[in-house]
Amino acid sequence: MNRRTFLLGGSGLLAAGSLGAIARVPGLAVAATDGADARPDLDAAEFHASRKFARTAFGDIAYVERGEGPAALFLHGFPLNGFQWRGALPRLAPYRRCIAPYWLGLGYTRVAPDQSVDPHAQAAMILALMDALGLDSADLVANDSGGAIAQLLLTAHPQRVRTVLLTNCDTEFDNPPPKLLPVIELSRQGRFVDEWLAPWWQDKALARSPQGFGGMCYADPAHPDDDAIDMYFGPLLSTQRRKALTHAYALGLERNVLEGIGARLGRSRAPARVLWGMADDIFDPAQAQPLADAFGRSRGLRKLEGYKLFWPEERPDVIAEEAQRLWVAWAPQRVR
Repeated sequence: MNRRTFLLGGSGLLAAGSLGAIARVPGLAVAATDGADARPDLDAAEFHASRKFARTAFGDIAYVERGEGPAALFLHGFPLNGFQWRGALPRLAPYRRCIAPYWLGLGYTRVAPDQSVDPHAQAAMILALMDALGLDSADLVANDSGGAIAQLLLTAHPQRVRTVLLTNCDTEFDNPPPKLLPVIELSRQGRFVDEWLAPWWQDKALARSPQGFGGMCYADPAHPDDDAIDMYFGPLLSTQRRKALTHAYALGLERNVLEGIGARLGRSRAPARVLWGMADDIFDPAQAQPLADAFGRSRGLRKLEGYKLFWPEERPDVIAEEAQRLWVAWAPQRVR
C-alpha cells in the first residue's frame, strides 16, 4: 500500500529592496508573506461553487481560480484533484491569477472519448488549457505526479514556463518509485479503486489511520479531513468510466517519462526551487538534492523534516512563502 510523500528544508532570503522594486511594476506585485498567511483556506462548498470548465480538444477541463494578473498553475497529485491547493490559492491570489486545474481522469474534468491520460497527454492538455484561458506563460507549482508533468512542460515548452516550484515528485531516477508498483498492478487488473479508494471513502477513520491513505501521505493524523476525502475519492467512484480513467491514469505512470531529462533541465533558464518532505518513504528523499541541482537556474532545496507527500494541504503557508520568493527571482528579468 503506497503512493508518495514530501517536504522542505533549507531557506532563502530576499532583500526588501528587491520586493519593493517588483511591487512597483504593474502586474508583478509581490508583498511580504504575513498578510497572505492570514487568509483562510477555501472550504469544500466554496471550491464546488467556484469550479469552471474550459472547452478543449482533450475534454472540458475543470479548474478553480482566484486572483488576477500573471498566471500561476497549481498541478496536483494522484489520486487528488485541485482541492489540494485550497490553502495556497487564497494566500497567493493577491499576487497571481492562481489556477488549479484537474487532471484528465481525476476529479471533475470531463474527458473526451478515447483520450489518453498519460503524462505527455496531461502536459499537452495544460498547454491547451493555457491557450483557452489566454495565457502566454505561467508559473508552475506542482506536487507528486504533477511534478513530473511540470518537468515535461518546462523542457518541451520553456517559453510557456516562467518559474517552477516543485514539491515531492517523480525524478529522472525515481520514476516510478518502487512503492507505486502495487497501485499500477492493481490498476492493470481494474481493482485499485474498489479495493483501496472505496474502503477509505466509506470509512474515513480508516482512511486517516496509519495503515490508510492519511498515514501514508500526511504528517498530521487529522488529515485528510472528511471533506477532502469526499472531494478526492467521491468523483473517482461515481461511475464505471471514472474508475477506468483512474486506473488509466495510474497505468500512465508505469513508464519513466523523465528518462534523460536531466540535461534538458540544465539548459532551462526558468528559476526553479525544490521543497521536499523528508519523511517521504515513497519518493526517495535522496533524490531531492540531485533534482534541485539539475536546474540551470536552481534556487536550491528546502527540506521539511517530518512531512510526507501531500504536505501542501498541511503547510500552504510554506507554499505561499516560497512561491512569492521564487516569483521575485523571475520578475527582475522582465523589469530590466
